Amino acid sequence: MIFAISHRAAALSRSSGSFSKLIQILLFTPVFLLGACDNSSKPAYQPEFSATPSPSVKEYIFGIHPQRNPIKLHAVFSPLVNYLNTRVQGANFVFEASRNFSTFDQNLAERHYDFVLPNPYGTIKGIDNGYRVFGKMGNENDLRGLIVVRRDSTIKTVADLKGKSLSFPAPTALAATLLPKYFLHTHGLNVNKDIKSIYVGSMESSLMNVYQGNVAAGTAYPPAWRDFRKNQPQVAAELKVMWETEPMPDNSLMARDDMPRELVERVAQALFGMHNNEQGRAILARMDLSLFKPAVNEDYQSVRTFIKKYEASIGPVDQPSKR
Repeated sequence: MIFAISHRAAALSRSSGSFSKLIQILLFTPVFLLGACDNSSKPAYQPEFSATPSPSVKEYIFGIHPQRNPIKLHAVFSPLVNYLNTRVQGANFVFEASRNFSTFDQNLAERHYDFVLPNPYGTIKGIDNGYRVFGKMGNENDLRGLIVVRRDSTIKTVADLKGKSLSFPAPTALAATLLPKYFLHTHGLNVNKDIKSIYVGSMESSLMNVYQGNVAAGTAYPPAWRDFRKNQPQVAAELKVMWETEPMPDNSLMARDDMPRELVERVAQALFGMHNNEQGRAILARMDLSLFKPAVNEDYQSVRTFIKKYEASIGPVDQPSKR
């Protein structure tokens, strides 16, 4: 049985009691053992958090890539959106999270978000769909893949993974799926035939599958691994990083192309200055991030080049092979 985390939550109205209602739902939501999937058939988990705006203030949806499970995503990123609401006058930003990668990707494709923080693969998809990069996360070399095994594993070489099952968060996770698969490909494995890919919905679940012995190896990326070691040190002590991939540009900040340029500039100014004040540094620390910094579409050309190499060697990203 593959370990995955499922949370039952519905989008709540932005009334004064919505946060406490959400916490009640999350605290009493059970954890289930599910089959291997990315929960793409389940309803989107889309909590929204903001103060009730003035009727004259326009709302803007700020979407966050589901790099963590819904509870942690809310805890880490809702303070960021609230920070914007205190720093950017005349606008009300609404935090929106998706239950899973596929729902997020669909929302991005449908131009649902006004502002969005996607992973690098989502970034190039967003560029193709009319979004513009104006910034990115500033931790250099943090966007890379980690392949993790148990400390008592017999896996010593890439060839030892042949015929084994590996856990990945989702087909479109650049750092924790595409980069590790390409790494394995360049080290002699046919990732469409030699391994069984199990998509478990989150990096935490991928690591837990390794710990429980459900898979021979699992993948994550450095921020998720650091968070896992901090919050579950005894479990993490039983695991080790066996291989690391080359890095890619980190997650971007994007605005839909119909957003007022003056508004985008004010949002950028607020985010780029977070590391210069105590409140901003505290929020960044919860994100395991040093700062946000300026970026443009062209900064992600290396990602586009990588995706072309990946698809030429392994196959389409959106249609993973099934064994």
